[in-house]
Amino acid sequence: MQPKTIAEQLFFTTVRIDTITANGAQGSGTGFFFSHKVGEHNFPFVVTNKHVVMGMREGALSFLQRTGTLPTLGNGFRLRIDDWPQAWFGHPDPNVDIAICPFAPLEAHIKQQHNVDLFYRYVSSDTIPTPQQVAELDAVELVTFIGYPNGVWDSKNLLPVARRGTTASPIEVDFEGTPRFLIDASVFGGSSGSPVFILNQGSWATKDGGMVVGSRFHYVGVIAAVFFRTQMNEIVAVPIPTQVQPMAQQQEMIDLGIVFKARTVVETIEAFIKARNIQTSAPALASDTPTLPAE
Repeated sequence: MQPKTIAEQLFFTTVRIDTITANGAQGSGTGFFFSHKVGEHNFPFVVTNKHVVMGMREGALSFLQRTGTLPTLGNGFRLRIDDWPQAWFGHPDPNVDIAICPFAPLEAHIKQQHNVDLFYRYVSSDTIPTPQQVAELDAVELVTFIGYPNGVWDSKNLLPVARRGTTASPIEVDFEGTPRFLIDASVFGGSSGSPVFILNQGSWATKDGGMVVGSRFHYVGVIAAVFFRTQMNEIVAVPIPTQVQPMAQQQEMIDLGIVFKARTVVETIEAFIKARNIQTSAPALASDTPTLPAE
């Protein structure tokens, strides 16, 4: 498979995350490759939710290998990370469920120690819509998200699953005064950390009722939580569970997911660079691997 279109490349932006809790329970979630340019260099990270990786006893990332410039479907590489809790850095706001792990050192380790080349595509911060582009988005937009819901993936080819829904609150507005918005979609365990995109191919409608011919692509956020209806008929928001477990009959999902806005990922990276006192003029964590194109 030669990924050429944006839609095809989206299937190579994610990494499966498998974890083990302190009591031995297994869980899974989604991470994705993200690149943010600071100074003259692009700094790559694996992005997910704090609740997916922090507080876990151990964990591993599953990648796809490549031959030359092409992905080798079904040929993966699983990296178990020592000192798993220390590998991740969280957004400085405890209420923002975003965590990052520098990717360049991981890739270098895999190449040097195992002579394995990985295939992936970064989501670039250049694909985050500008304030003007956000203002041009309608209150209800079609969204696409990629991940491993309930641990489901194409285990033969090692590819994630794409799902679709719509925005349930305007992206332009901070839901309840926080850097979040809602989507109307079926979001299950394992979808934690899934990147969310606006992807229109061929044409899309504008807010004023017009029609634009072409394609539109924006990275808009990270799925982190869902709403449940409890036995007391209360609607509560909880982090998406990473463990596969039966749900009590008194609880049911109401198909509303909570997405942290794209800017929270950039904030986390910039906080990491500041906390680690990284010199952005030196490409110690940098990479020139191709990213998804900005529209």
